[in-house]
Amino acid sequence: MRGRSDGGKKKKPLIVLLCVAAVVLVSVYLFFGSSNNGASAAIEYGRKLGLSGDNDNDDDITKKDDTSTSFYVDDDANGFTPRSFPVCDDRHSELIPCLDRNLIYQMRLKLDLSLMEHYERHCPPPERRFNCLIPPPPGYKVPIKWPKSRDEVWKVNIPHTHLAHEKSDQNWMVVKGDKINFPGGGTHFHYGADKYIASMANMLKFPNNKLNNGGKLRTFLDVGCGVASFGGYLLASDIMTMSLAPNDVHQNQIQFALERGIPAYLGVLGTKRLPYPSRSFELAHCSRCRIDWLQRDGILLLELDRVLRPGGYFAYSSPEAYAQDEEDLRIWREMSALVGRMCWTIAAKRNQTVIWQKPLTNDCYMGREPGTQPPLCNSDSDPDAVYGVNMEACITQYSEHDHKSKGSGLAPWPARLTSPPPRLADFGYSTDMFEKDTETWRKRVDAYWDLLSPKIQSDTVRNIMDMKANIGSFAAALNDKDVWVMNVVPEDGPNTLKLIYDRGLMGAVHSWCEAFSTYPRTYDLLHAWDIISDIKKRGCSAEDLLLEMDRILRPSGFILIRDKQSVVDLVKKYLKALHWEAVETKAASESEQDSDNVIFIVQKKLWLTSESLRDLE
Repeated sequence: MRGRSDGGKKKKPLIVLLCVAAVVLVSVYLFFGSSNNGASAAIEYGRKLGLSGDNDNDDDITKKDDTSTSFYVDDDANGFTPRSFPVCDDRHSELIPCLDRNLIYQMRLKLDLSLMEHYERHCPPPERRFNCLIPPPPGYKVPIKWPKSRDEVWKVNIPHTHLAHEKSDQNWMVVKGDKINFPGGGTHFHYGADKYIASMANMLKFPNNKLNNGGKLRTFLDVGCGVASFGGYLLASDIMTMSLAPNDVHQNQIQFALERGIPAYLGVLGTKRLPYPSRSFELAHCSRCRIDWLQRDGILLLELDRVLRPGGYFAYSSPEAYAQDEEDLRIWREMSALVGRMCWTIAAKRNQTVIWQKPLTNDCYMGREPGTQPPLCNSDSDPDAVYGVNMEACITQYSEHDHKSKGSGLAPWPARLTSPPPRLADFGYSTDMFEKDTETWRKRVDAYWDLLSPKIQSDTVRNIMDMKANIGSFAAALNDKDVWVMNVVPEDGPNTLKLIYDRGLMGAVHSWCEAFSTYPRTYDLLHAWDIISDIKKRGCSAEDLLLEMDRILRPSGFILIRDKQSVVDLVKKYLKALHWEAVETKAASESEQDSDNVIFIVQKKLWLTSESLRDLE
């Protein structure tokens, strides 16, 4: 008001008062008006958009929803008080809460980039969590079904084509119209993973050039997997591969893998142990994975050594294995010396690939000269403790059983699936207990599929997660279906994940008080057996877990909840807010050990934000 007359100054309090009143009125309108009308307008369902996948039978999935999405709703006939969740901004459509680099910047975390700490898990504190629904990208479609999905996905579902251009000479992926195709190439195998896999089997002199060696090799780890074509093509040989890569400059590679229906996990060889127990894999693979294996006294190779079984292989395709320039020769000499001190031997070497093999017993370790580096791990070091545990630069010896049996003692696949694994004794489990658990879950899975049968066909479900896998019997019961299961073992319970790997299955250790290391919309079905009850006992938020389950689940996907009636009642309160639909409710059989549990099946609806609709128009 400077420079004005005294009369203008006298009007100042009135003007300020009017401005404040206007701000208050606008704020009230925005809060109550936009909370009700705006939140409701933010959701449009797939039926209105005509979204579909390969089939046109999505009517029951994509029907227009008329439920209110207001933040506060009066009690309905059942006495529930549903509340809504806001929809996250479209830029968060690929949010991975514990692998969010924006969070790292905002929290000013001091991380060592040379150790890849910025690619490791850093979860947000409760006050920084996104308590909102993750929206799908504009034009999202129900994913293409397996096995067709191995070779093509919808471009709109993962609208990132930079890898197609960056790796155009290596046949990683090719954009063709509204789809992205995967010819099966990789950085080292431009002409197809199938030929590369057969070549490796030939190098090892396995029968019929089959890398599974008559079922003796079943579980693989592919480090720096790209879009997971190596693991995708191994499935035809009954080999399960954990395809592992960080959320790095090749963003979305794991998202592409899971969209294709190939087992994959977001992770990095950094400072923390991989979330897998010792002696889990028959073969580890690195094809030009750009890892410095010599750093920190070989700690990353020693981490691979920890997760490899007795007699396991490390297949390494890289310039160091064949190039003749001075730097590559130096790396090769130092790496050869390191693995020699680790008691690895060369099983085969041809052209650009070398395959090393671990010893079958502890004899070589015991025969090393005193002071040889790397050292043996201390006897009190638990090789199966993995969640948030730092790697150790030491060699993990075998158990007395494995040493005497000169190997893991596992049956070949598929007998391995139902044969009691030797490590059952680590938990005090008997063979009879194992067989009863296997049969119990076979019956339960049959009952689940009977309940789901009106909603699914043989190819409806591909990627499945068992959120509390115990010893893997739920996954074992699904072996006759064209699916794969990520078996999650909660970190606060018995570490039974090694039994799951010993059955020829795979999974990861995880705490459900935190977000899982995967992209949104990556699983078709979640099996939640007592997991909601468990995290409530730990004092963690059931609401946060439901939001995380929604993030992981694909639109039109299913959740099988097997839990107490009180938990089912809790979930029902959130159905409208989460845009889930109840499919079936059934009490567990009285003959079951958990006869007080209830089976509750829900389905996630397919929806898009109003911003996405405008983009489509």
